[in-house]
Amino acid sequence: MADDLLNDTKTYPRMAHWFDPVLLLQLLNNVVLSSVFGQYADRRLMIAALDNVPPEEHANRAEQFRARLEKDVEGGLWIDWVADLGDGFDSTYAVASLLARAEVNVGDVSLPRGQALVMGGDEVYPKATRQAYFNQLRQPYAWAAPDPDRKDDKGRPLLAIPGNHDWYDGLVLFLALFCKDKPWHVGAWRSYQRRSYFAVRLTETWWLWATDIQLADDMDGPQADYFKQIAAAMPDNSRIILCSAEPGWLYTDSNRKSWEITEYAAGIAMNAGRGHTIPVLLSGDTHHYSRYVGKGGRQYVTSGGGGAFLHPTHQLEQDVSVNFVDHREEMKLGTMPDPEAPQKTSAAAYPSFATSRRLTWRNVFFAFTNYDFSLLMGGIYLLFAVLISLRDRPDVHLLIAAVFGASLIGYTVKQEVSRKFKIWGSAAVHAAAHVVVLIVAARYAIAFNEQHFAWSGAWWEPWAWLGLLAAEMVPVGCLVGSTLFGLNMLVTCLLLRMNRNDAFSSLRIGAYNNFLRFRLTEDGFDMYAIGLERVPAREDWIANAKHDRKRPNPEIPVFVPKHDLKPHLIERVSVRFEPTEARAPTTA
Repeated sequence: MADDLLNDTKTYPRMAHWFDPVLLLQLLNNVVLSSVFGQYADRRLMIAALDNVPPEEHANRAEQFRARLEKDVEGGLWIDWVADLGDGFDSTYAVASLLARAEVNVGDVSLPRGQALVMGGDEVYPKATRQAYFNQLRQPYAWAAPDPDRKDDKGRPLLAIPGNHDWYDGLVLFLALFCKDKPWHVGAWRSYQRRSYFAVRLTETWWLWATDIQLADDMDGPQADYFKQIAAAMPDNSRIILCSAEPGWLYTDSNRKSWEITEYAAGIAMNAGRGHTIPVLLSGDTHHYSRYVGKGGRQYVTSGGGGAFLHPTHQLEQDVSVNFVDHREEMKLGTMPDPEAPQKTSAAAYPSFATSRRLTWRNVFFAFTNYDFSLLMGGIYLLFAVLISLRDRPDVHLLIAAVFGASLIGYTVKQEVSRKFKIWGSAAVHAAAHVVVLIVAARYAIAFNEQHFAWSGAWWEPWAWLGLLAAEMVPVGCLVGSTLFGLNMLVTCLLLRMNRNDAFSSLRIGAYNNFLRFRLTEDGFDMYAIGLERVPAREDWIANAKHDRKRPNPEIPVFVPKHDLKPHLIERVSVRFEPTEARAPTTA
């Protein structure tokens, strides 16, 4: 029985090869199709039309959620946040295992499991397929907390926000799974929401709002009406945790629309005339942990460490400025005790800046860690070498330069969403390096072959000549051409604040995971950021002898690691409110 279970895990996916040429083409196709679909058949509008209920019903659903939550003996409510979950099975299951535990011990602190789990976007990678939702979301969480009764719809409440990868099928599967009338069973958790956006009441004063910004970074009319109705029905001076699939405050230099939608949602709450405040803004999408502090101690937290590949932290700005409803919000990157020198402070980011920079150097080995992309580069180099052998003229050289220049400059400008000189310049240098290496190597190989081999004109000689050229140029493309890609990402990520996504998706680092655990009280909140630096390898998971398939216990996971997981506390943030002024949080 145990061997059968272990064989099951071998079929589950590992970290996605984001530079696999086939996957790149599939993702490009998904992005194009979903963008068109989103413009002409926005599923948010469809689900709103089908869920045509009176405003008081929306408020009633939001209110009923509170009845499913229990406070601790001191009156505090615990909730969990995790985002960017399903890239590889091992990292996703490791985080799910921690979230499923009745308590997580970090140092001398014991933190009870959240009464509700909020998934903050990109529940699956790289594409939204039924198999991905099963392999990379449902099954890891069902093994971490087995379903005790598949017929019982009562269980731990689960809420989810769709990210861009959830939208790549037009949000079809997300809506079918998370937003149906009958709750979806994800192990011991049960879905609750009826739309891809939602508001729920957590305590007497705390509320959770989650927006759906779609792929176009916009808010549809029914969604705006929904939040206006909720804001009007909420008690005066309510406090809101505002959640979004993107941390717009981090994207001000690349995608201003992302922040504008967050600001618009905040405006709905704060302009309702009821004294509502927003002490916390949460997001995933960027796969690390970071925290900024704004006006009056408002916390801007990014936590996207649920199992996806890691993103760097060393590119984070120390100061960020955004428009926030009725004022200009100046926020600073928070500080926390330095884990290596507790008497000092470091940036509120995980992994640390130093670790982030060190990991970036792994791009030196890009050609080997992304062998599938290297084979593509070998083929491209061979193709252009053949062209040079047929016509070694300046016009051919210019054509090669135009192809590399247009593709690499165009891609870089699109990725960075900017026309700054450093972006154009770095891409041009990258393209020029390929052109020089390719032309020099091709001309040398062609000259060498003509000098050292006697060709008699036999019918088979063109094929032999092509095979010889391939043996020479494919390794050049695989090793040198692909390494140029890695070096470009290394330099631009380290020095120019570019290639944040590509430089780290190429590394496929499934470690340095994180999630958040909140304790909400009427006078403030405590946020515990929990990190997991190392994830067990596939062979390090073993079947749990205590698990009973016939009578599953949600407290007994199906698999356990050979060596205990070692979660640690990244930081604890405590915020308390002045008793006479709900709008002015102060950070302790």
